[in-house]
Amino acid sequence: MTTITLENITKRYDNGFEAVKNLSLRLESGTFTVLLGPSGCGKTTTLRMIAGLETISSGDLFFGEERMNDAPPKDRDIGMVFQNYALYPHLTVFENIAFPLRLRREAKASLEERVRAAAEAVELTALLGNKPKQLSGGQRQRVALARAIVRKPRVFLFDEPLSNLDAQLRVQMRSEITRIQRMVGATSVYVTHDQSEAMTMADTIVVLNNGELQQTGTPHHIYTNPQNRFVASFVGSPAINFFEGEIRGEAGRLSFYEFGSSTTFSLPAQAFVNPPANFPRKATLAIRPEHLGFTPFLGASLSPEALQYTLSGTIQRVEFLGHERLVYVETSPQAPHKIIRCTNIAQILEVGGDIQFFASPDHCYLFDSNGARL
Repeated sequence: MTTITLENITKRYDNGFEAVKNLSLRLESGTFTVLLGPSGCGKTTTLRMIAGLETISSGDLFFGEERMNDAPPKDRDIGMVFQNYALYPHLTVFENIAFPLRLRREAKASLEERVRAAAEAVELTALLGNKPKQLSGGQRQRVALARAIVRKPRVFLFDEPLSNLDAQLRVQMRSEITRIQRMVGATSVYVTHDQSEAMTMADTIVVLNNGELQQTGTPHHIYTNPQNRFVASFVGSPAINFFEGEIRGEAGRLSFYEFGSSTTFSLPAQAFVNPPANFPRKATLAIRPEHLGFTPFLGASLSPEALQYTLSGTIQRVEFLGHERLVYVETSPQAPHKIIRCTNIAQILEVGGDIQFFASPDHCYLFDSNGARL
């Protein structure tokens, strides 16, 4: 197994555009790391630099203690799984899986043993004689996985491998990929813009935007402790609620006032990671939909500040998802709708109805006008 280290990696094209900017990461041996971000954020470029398919403009890439900047892809001992499977249509499943071993001139007996072992790992033994056109999308992706693991690489690279599959198959293949990665034990880097894939598969998530590192951490840490507004907005479905307003210091206390509405929150000292120094100042308060509800939150209901977290509004839309509902509430014509995740599906909620709802003061995030965490 291999540790991957990126030290101040930059990718700069001839026109001066920097796709990746001064990126430093350490991906521990045997772990599953997901590079997450929107299109154009630099995640695929980073993966291709690790693979040797893109040159590194500046900085250093190491596999263990070995500097890899100038090593050709074939000498990096990687297995790569692409978005489009990249199978040879005229070859059988067996021959597709065996292809990298034939390039290495593997002995026939060893080749057959390793191909069958790889096929068994991805549950394709019965299909070894089939051609790709006879396979479903999920089966083709399994062939691509088997072809990657048959080489026994020290590094696995995945470039959005599930984006061409339907929703149900994507969920199934997420489990398959993580199972196989644990079995093989190779250090793995997985690129996706789908936060559900990142949250369910990763040991570590690396969030990128505009070629820059935004935050790295476990899925739980990224979700519950976003370092900036971008991370808070990008990670989480449905999206986090934003209240645009300002922080004011009055009578020795700090309060948040939303622009365009009567919403006011008292801000306890523990709400701040980096307390502001002067007031009033523009800020954004963020609360996830599961931390808004139609009854007081237990911790808040016992607090003297509980009433400071009561809001009112008009229901604009209700989305029924079976096990829960998403309720869109207008608190003011000038303010964006707030989304409430409601797990009590028996509760009567009518579009156009006026309601009161509550926020959990223990789950509020504050960001300054530049998006940095306060």
